[in-house]
Amino acid sequence: MIAVTFALPAESSEFLRRLRDRTGAERNGLRIVRGNMADQTIEVLHTGVGEKVCRQRVGNFLQNQQFDILMSTGFAGALNDELQVGDLLLARNFSTIDPSESNSFLSNLQIHRADLLTVHGLIDSREERDKIGRASGAAAVDMETEFIARACAEHGVPLLSLRVITDTPRKPFPAPMKVLFDIERQRTDLLKFGTFFLKHPNRAPRMVQFARRIAHARKILASALVGLVRSMAGSGY
Repeated sequence: MIAVTFALPAESSEFLRRLRDRTGAERNGLRIVRGNMADQTIEVLHTGVGEKVCRQRVGNFLQNQQFDILMSTGFAGALNDELQVGDLLLARNFSTIDPSESNSFLSNLQIHRADLLTVHGLIDSREERDKIGRASGAAAVDMETEFIARACAEHGVPLLSLRVITDTPRKPFPAPMKVLFDIERQRTDLLKFGTFFLKHPNRAPRMVQFARRIAHARKILASALVGLVRSMAGSGY
């Protein structure tokens, strides 16, 4: 059985659409989506955004459950200009799959292999991206993978971390983090969101462009994940 984690439904929707016999399930207080692909049973968990909720959900998800592999996936932000929106990043510092195995899975995909850094909040400015990139040596950031990796190590589950780039130094977020997402509530505050763009109408085109980038990146990620699952099934993983 294969586990796949995304932070939010906004990241998983295209992949879920491609699952056969999709059903919802409850386990250990978690809402899980279960389905089939290439004769493989897939369980999908939405971890939420950030350390607190992610650690709790992933810990419960892996409790008393056996998985052949967990694929930690979703969106990530680039820290340099080498990565572009829609690029795929295999986090070499978190993935525990043997390199020869991962190469066989990913041989048909154009993927960047680099370090991924887990941070505590969305990064707004280019200056901050540059500073974090220089200090860490990482190529991109997310807000969950480190905690997923710890849980996988604790439970002895092989991990493959694959992310798609949705924002870069040249194509940053269209609004501050507090406008785009409320980590405490684990959702966007629509009143705050609407108020911001009413006060800053010049930002609206950037928001539209960002939404289009997200949709495109989501399709790229889903196609890559489908290819991975099929490759695993074909190799008898």
